[in-house]
Amino acid sequence: MKKDDCIFCKLANGVFPTNSIYEDDLFNVILDAAPANPGHALILPKEHYQDVFEIDEETLGKAMILAKKIATRQTEVLKCDGVNIIQNNKEAAGQSVPHYHLHVIPRFVGDKQKMLWTPREAADDEQKKICEKLKIK
Repeated sequence: MKKDDCIFCKLANGVFPTNSIYEDDLFNVILDAAPANPGHALILPKEHYQDVFEIDEETLGKAMILAKKIATRQTEVLKCDGVNIIQNNKEAAGQSVPHYHLHVIPRFVGDKQKMLWTPREAADDEQKKICEKLKIK
């Protein structure tokens, strides 16, 4: 299913021109229009899934395999020193477009890009309580 009012559905399906670096039946990979670094790519499913909670596991797995291919290509061509693969879910986590997508961002030593969180201290007893609550049985 595609969503008529979704900009990423339109970008993924060629309604608007993009700088596409890869396309197949399931995905279109485009360069981000507002990149964190040169070569910053977005992996866009052609079907609409709002977030990780809606996308089926088979497509999700294929997205990660494709992310590895894109990251490998970025490393070969751009000679980057590392790669971030980022996927945000819901507004509170930084998702600005409600269409599942992966950012594949080439990283360079000294590029001054930052991640979105500040590490906190975690008390051992608090960690143990949370661990027990989160365990999947």
